[in-house]
Amino acid sequence: MKNKIILISLLFVFIVGCVGVSSTGLFGTGVSVALDPRSIGTQIDDSVMQKNIIARLIIKNKSYLLSIKTKVLDGKIFLTGKVDDPEEKLQITKLAWETKGARSVKNDIKIKEDFNFKQSAKDLLIKKLRPLTIK
Repeated sequence: MKNKIILISLLFVFIVGCVGVSSTGLFGTGVSVALDPRSIGTQIDDSVMQKNIIARLIIKNKSYLLSIKTKVLDGKIFLTGKVDDPEEKLQITKLAWETKGARSVKNDIKIKEDFNFKQSAKDLLIKKLRPLTIK
C-alpha cells in the first residue's frame, strides 16, 4: 500500500512537471493556441518573426531589450518603447522592415525628452494661469 502511494505521488509529480514552465495565456499554451483565430502556421511564423526582431535588436544595442517591445500579428509588426534620438527610431524601423515576412510596420516608439527643470516650471505656471474655457 505504501509503495502504491509513493508510485502514485511520483507519477503525479511527473505528469504535473510535463506542463512546462513557459506556459502562456490564462489556461496555458494549448488553450491560448486553440482560442487564437489565426492558423497554427501563422502563429508559428509570427513567433519566429518576433524572436528574429528581438535578436536583431539585441545585437544592435543591448539596451533595446528593456526599452523596445515588439508584437507580431499576421506579419504586421508593432513596435513600442522609448529611444534617445530620432536616428535610432529610424534604424529600428528599417530593421523591422528587413525582417523576412514583414507585411507592415507600426512604429509607436517615442523619443526621450531631456528633463529641464526651468522649462517644466514654466509649463506648470502656464498651465495654472491659463483661464478655464467652457465649450
